[in-house]
Amino acid sequence: MFPRRIVYVLKVFPKLSETFVAEELAELRRRGIELRILSMLPARSGLRHDIVVSAGLGQITSYEPKDFLRIVQEFRPQLLHAHFATEATAMAIELGTEQGIPFTFTAHGYDIHRKAPVDFGARAAAARAVVTVSQANADYITRTFGVPPSHIRTIPCGVDTDRFRPASVDSLMQGTPLIVCVARQVAVKNLGLVLEACSLLAKRGKTFRCVLVGDGPCRGELQDKRERLGLAEVVEMPGAADQEEVLKWWQQAAIGVLTSDNEGMPVSLMEAAACGVPVVATAVGGVPELIEDGVTGLLIPSGDAGALAAALERLLGERGLRERLGVAAR
Repeated sequence: MFPRRIVYVLKVFPKLSETFVAEELAELRRRGIELRILSMLPARSGLRHDIVVSAGLGQITSYEPKDFLRIVQEFRPQLLHAHFATEATAMAIELGTEQGIPFTFTAHGYDIHRKAPVDFGARAAAARAVVTVSQANADYITRTFGVPPSHIRTIPCGVDTDRFRPASVDSLMQGTPLIVCVARQVAVKNLGLVLEACSLLAKRGKTFRCVLVGDGPCRGELQDKRERLGLAEVVEMPGAADQEEVLKWWQQAAIGVLTSDNEGMPVSLMEAAACGVPVVATAVGGVPELIEDGVTGLLIPSGDAGALAAALERLLGERGLRERLGVAAR
């Protein structure tokens, strides 16, 4: 039986880069599931996705860890669920053990590959099940942590395809083609590769614009590199954006790009596909489960600026190919 009362445990909620969490919670509420959200840290002030407000998620969120046990006791959930295998899962284990409530957790990317808990296998064994977002992740969890495949559920994130859809007016092929990258500006996204490829394209005399939508600790380094490569007039870096602003960028895009060294199942590429935008992406993690090379986009090896520039140049020069891949991606 599907649980009708669930407590979600999160390190920070809401978080601008984790739209998939807010979307999941909003959809559960829409389906009549009773929820409580326990956020171990307060949300940062600033931009917030409109779905957090429209779904009333703030009203069911507690930010006081000292109150978590009392909330669980009073709410009496049938399940505790945490996103990411790290701090939130540790809290879910503590609360679940104290109250005898089953728990599950979703493992995404960094919590598997770069900052996995040393006791990941024990956490997985204690959980009713482990959820992850791609088959590549599931295989890695089994191979690295010894978690049986039968104990793992692969449930990709998703996007609202009624909201994320091609622009009603065909502006994608008019004017200077726009290359769009929506990603956190962190090392694993390897966004310097986008700048290197843009530099190669500019030197070849190609006409295009590029926008890196997002923010993060690598922002200053990327801005410096943009200046060194002479791309200030070509590459825009508008910073973090809410979901509505991201949608506007995708609806202007001719091409999407993602250059990560590793990925679970990138929501940004789903958003691009839903908007009919063909993408060039590195063939890492779960990306090949989402992008079929030559059918819905183009895949390249990670870390290869030359291959990225060649793929982008091909799409910039072949309007028919862009259209065909974009329709198939949608």
